[in-house]
Amino acid sequence: MTFNRSPRRRQLMLGGLGAAALAAVPARAFAADYPERPITFICPWPAGGTADRSMRAICQIAARELGQPIALENRAGASGMIGTKALASAKPDGYTIGQIPISVTRFAQIGTVQVDPLKDLSYLARTSGQTFGIAVPASSPFKSLRDMLAQAKAKPGVISYAHAGVGGATHVGMEQFAQAAGVKFNAIAYKGGSAALQDVLGEQVDMLADSSSWAPHVESGKLRLLATWGEARTPRFKDTPTLKELGFDVVVEAPNGIGAPRGLPPAVEKKLRDAFRVAVNSEEFKKVADSIDAPVMYQDGPDYKKYVEAVYRQETDLIRRLNLKELMEKG
Repeated sequence: MTFNRSPRRRQLMLGGLGAAALAAVPARAFAADYPERPITFICPWPAGGTADRSMRAICQIAARELGQPIALENRAGASGMIGTKALASAKPDGYTIGQIPISVTRFAQIGTVQVDPLKDLSYLARTSGQTFGIAVPASSPFKSLRDMLAQAKAKPGVISYAHAGVGGATHVGMEQFAQAAGVKFNAIAYKGGSAALQDVLGEQVDMLADSSSWAPHVESGKLRLLATWGEARTPRFKDTPTLKELGFDVVVEAPNGIGAPRGLPPAVEKKLRDAFRVAVNSEEFKKVADSIDAPVMYQDGPDYKKYVEAVYRQETDLIRRLNLKELMEKG
């Protein structure tokens, strides 16, 4: 017996089969054409700073690799945590990515940002570090770090230093150094490194603890650089010793990295990792990084994630040793 199916029934059956097949297609198949439109990059720092400059350079190179523009959007505030929170809260489709400040491992544990860096973010690439240092006005009586420490030991809590915000890298780095050296400083917090720099240039504060905002002023002779905080001396200031070589086990480089919200489709994540691998390792980016004293410290996504996990554990101990929660409450 022959059954004649009506065109309407055949259409319904084909439609049902199509829907079932579509539902079975893995998510990675939908990422085959990614990206199909411009990508937003959240930079959690103000425009014009060293982090902003380095991220713009990387994004320009990665955009060429991806075949779509990457539009940088500055969402500054709260020591980088406003932009980090916005990144973690975005849709995980690959069209919102951004810079991840390593300090999120600290602020998350202190409770000042509702982001869990171990669960809420995807890690694409570690990019470059920063050159931190201690600088004083040219007229300062401190000709070396040893000079300054001798005075600090003689007069605990008298020598002042300006930093870019309570709980940030410059504040915590100086407190680590003070603890290692057995001294106590008078820490003065500012809303960013620029204001801190101006007061040190104006000789309102004894010392500046900051990333390389001091560099042009050291070169012009307005400031004197006492020490840098990296693993090795910075090429532009090769005559200045590191804290480590002076006998203090303090290394602060606070490397920048690029990430996305948790839950990226694997194929999208791979495309982004590949693009930023090319960008970070390019000569074009290295020139920009060298110009702002930002050592290239590339790691691919999986290794970068392991690095963040290790820093998170270190921060747990640091928060306890420096009593950071109490310091944050005091402001």
